[in-house]
Amino acid sequence: MQLIDGKLVASKIKEQLKLEVEQLKQEGNLPGLAVILVGDDSASAIYVRNKTKACEELGIYAEKYILPESTTQEELLDLIHELNVKKEISGILVQLPLPKHFDEQEILHAIEPDKDVDCFHPWNVGRVMIGDGALLPCTPAGIVELLDHYGIEIAGKDCVVVGRSNIVGKPIAMMLLSRNATVNICHSKTKDLKAACRNADIIVSATGCARLITGDMVKEGAVIIDVGMNRSEGKLCGDVDFATVSDKASYVTPVPGGVGPMTITMLMKNTIQAAKTSNSAGRPRVFEKTL
Repeated sequence: MQLIDGKLVASKIKEQLKLEVEQLKQEGNLPGLAVILVGDDSASAIYVRNKTKACEELGIYAEKYILPESTTQEELLDLIHELNVKKEISGILVQLPLPKHFDEQEILHAIEPDKDVDCFHPWNVGRVMIGDGALLPCTPAGIVELLDHYGIEIAGKDCVVVGRSNIVGKPIAMMLLSRNATVNICHSKTKDLKAACRNADIIVSATGCARLITGDMVKEGAVIIDVGMNRSEGKLCGDVDFATVSDKASYVTPVPGGVGPMTITMLMKNTIQAAKTSNSAGRPRVFEKTL
């Protein structure tokens, strides 16, 4: 069994991204990321800090907007519309979850698709569906990068995706399908999850259920991608029971240190790609909303 080292792969990708940022800077097209945080959720604040720190490491221009929980839907929409047309900003990210009084869907849909570096806008979701995404959802994109880095063949493989979220489960299924895998999406209503997983060459689990995937559910030589980040008995763990699965799998991502480090790296990659797209298009499309 070989560990898939997300930290190592992320560091190698970052080195290449630094070169791309420097080249864009010389061309007068410095990538810029705007990160918006509403409220005082401590976990969200850490995520925002990590994202702006990653920008600093790569030389990407960053703007951070910390808004009080009392911010209204209209005020947040106004800020997004300002950033949509701000030429220094190539990517916009609204940290989720938002306070309960917000309509998250309306907020996310207000972001200009070419600046939607989280890939939550229906325009970008649709492009992922047809295999034509310029911007890719960060965690699924990180998973594919890990598979490619370790030379793990995707085409022709039987893949099981456990979880059907819009953030990970659905998009990774589409991305694997576009790479010619045969994909089975499983979820809480799947009748026999164990039987489905036993036939899989690659299992991607993104459920948030600690140690859901156990060794008796995995065939010899399978590749296991664990997206879960859970707490069990005070310890951090994934969706996969690492102790029993590692005896049978050929490759496994650890938690932490597997998929996690790739997510922010892919966010940086999207921000750089968004700068390239905006530059080549001449000017961004502007979606206006009358309040």
